[in-house]
Amino acid sequence: MRASRLVTLLLLLQNRGRMTAEQLAEELEVSVRTVYRDVQALAAAGIPLYGDAGHAGGYRLVDGYRTRLTGLTADEAQAAFLAALPGAAAELGLGEALAAARLKLQAALPAQLREHAGRIQERFLLDAPGWYGDADDTPHLAAVAAAVWARRAVVLRYRRWRAPEEIERRVEPYGLVLKAGRWYLVAGGPSGIRTYRIDQIIGLRGPEEEFAVPDGFDLGTYWTGYLKDFQARLHTGQALVRLTREGARLLGVAGAGDGWTEALVPIESIDHAHGEFLRLGTDIEVIAPAGLRDRIAETVRTLAARYEARSRR
Repeated sequence: MRASRLVTLLLLLQNRGRMTAEQLAEELEVSVRTVYRDVQALAAAGIPLYGDAGHAGGYRLVDGYRTRLTGLTADEAQAAFLAALPGAAAELGLGEALAAARLKLQAALPAQLREHAGRIQERFLLDAPGWYGDADDTPHLAAVAAAVWARRAVVLRYRRWRAPEEIERRVEPYGLVLKAGRWYLVAGGPSGIRTYRIDQIIGLRGPEEEFAVPDGFDLGTYWTGYLKDFQARLHTGQALVRLTREGARLLGVAGAGDGWTEALVPIESIDHAHGEFLRLGTDIEVIAPAGLRDRIAETVRTLAARYEARSRR
């Protein structure tokens, strides 16, 4: 633990220049007395640092001293900082490790690239979760991630939407996916490869024995196929509609002109399409199926009568 702290102290001085013992103690979450001992240990190891007394004093490295890695290009440095997801890392129990890695990466960069990476952090932020929803409760995420990393099987107690609502299943965790703020486990089991929502795991036992991921399995390829299959199963029907230019834009229909455009759009069900199409208001007219058209017409008549009645009061 102390060796890691000494490296962190060294990198802090390299990245930030002069720092007081109090500032170092706050960053390292140790006492000032511990900082004094660590500085002495670094000096004894031959690290060229010195301390200045007084109001503007503090510890600093001798000008020109650097401990660095090499080989990073500007594009690679930019991608590394832009792709960092501190929220996700924290959920996985890797927040401290991520902070240390970023600090080491900063120390590895020449001054010009370090300044460029800093601007990326200041000007771009990736906030993965969607609007209008609380974050999922995922108390078992860290344990699942550990099983994924160690390639060890676990036994899940899992809550499903269909009967039986609660099941217990031994699975082999292949990988984790973060999609729109929600964590998913991709795992092999008795029925092949399946996807499980982490927030629906209500119990976990293990880890158990080690396993080998099947030859040729690729997490990214699997996930792309899973999403395509999900969309195909989700949209089992079609509706014939007329759309204004704005309606076409909202539904993602290409080729709409200034007037009305007729299009076939995929729908999940009459119930789902009823709600989705109503929110487009006057920018859509449903032509078929007749059941959907009749249901929307009935809803519009009910709303019109309700608002007219209130206007007469």
